[in-house]
Amino acid sequence: MNANQALTRLLAGGLTPGVYQWRTPPVPGAVGDTSWTERAEEAGWRGFHLDGRRARDKNAFLRLCADVFELPSLAGGDWGDLGDCLGDLSWTPAKSGYLVLYESWAELADADQRSLRVVLKVFGDAVKVWRDTSTPMTVLMSSVGVEVAGVPRLA
Repeated sequence: MNANQALTRLLAGGLTPGVYQWRTPPVPGAVGDTSWTERAEEAGWRGFHLDGRRARDKNAFLRLCADVFELPSLAGGDWGDLGDCLGDLSWTPAKSGYLVLYESWAELADADQRSLRVVLKVFGDAVKVWRDTSTPMTVLMSSVGVEVAGVPRLA
């Protein structure tokens, strides 16, 4: 299954929500003729695009998330606060689900592998919180030429 087919199946509810590697060119939004965010929105999903090119440590990643997820607060600015916010998202409701595309995650992996492992755990926990609701969450880790050990491939 190619990246376009995988996204179609995911948005239609045909794939189990999770954290996946998604093999697609690292071009913000481009999948076929319609951007992934437009496709997500058309299907009732709320899309979030994390561009990790400058998120090379915990603090930079938390700032990125605060901006992208429009988090009301990250209080002490720690991983637990991020996890709590991702498990709520009441300030940004979705009809069908939440879709996160995390591009350039290799920047964090190269500079701070421990933080990347924590990010994967935080995302995995958030996916579990939303899994059995009417608005599941899926996180796609854009992987072109680089893979995350232990993270299954979607396409």
